[in-house]
Amino acid sequence: MPKTALDKPTLFLLYGFPGSGKTHFSRQLCETIQAVHIQSDKIRFELFETPRYDKQENEVVLHLMRYMAEEFLQAGISVVFDVNAARLSQRRALRDLARKAHATPVLLWLQIDPEHAYVRLNHRDRRKTDDRYAERYNRATFEQQMVYMQNPDNEEYIVLSGKHTYNSQKSAVMKKLHDYNLLGAAVAQANLVKPGLVNLVPNPTAGRVDESRRNIVIR
Repeated sequence: MPKTALDKPTLFLLYGFPGSGKTHFSRQLCETIQAVHIQSDKIRFELFETPRYDKQENEVVLHLMRYMAEEFLQAGISVVFDVNAARLSQRRALRDLARKAHATPVLLWLQIDPEHAYVRLNHRDRRKTDDRYAERYNRATFEQQMVYMQNPDNEEYIVLSGKHTYNSQKSAVMKKLHDYNLLGAAVAQANLVKPGLVNLVPNPTAGRVDESRRNIVIR
């Protein structure tokens, strides 16, 4: 299936607890639309044999990610910036980067309750694509990350449930991209999840039908 092209280069920012499904969503979004997936965890493992996740190492990873994002955006290619934009200052800097490259910043907030997110972290499997480079968390480091995070306030964002399937998440994103004039109406409509129809008339070939129960009156 061909990927959907956006009408303007877009920088997708991500926000959500560790375990909310940011990388899983990012990978699938890049399989749906024409965009580059810049994944912080993968870059970190390419640069550092034994990652420390300290401030200096984080700055190196983010510097390279920002450089790559700017290059792609200036070339007219959309980017999914797969790192938790946990602080307001980070999000401001990335929005400035997008506007400098004449791109549209879009913030995606994957929402999930903390306990469900932590359970997911404890069930990560290195054999799976989305978990291969993921940072390991214990209860203390998970709670530290939650304290560090600043929820978006007076910012425009798209809310996605971290518990929903990708198709449901995709529908919400495509609708909003149309609202932002980044996607044509026909293309957005084609990417919406359509509810299945229930056949209320029995199929005679499916087996014996009790005709006495066909006429139903609701009073």
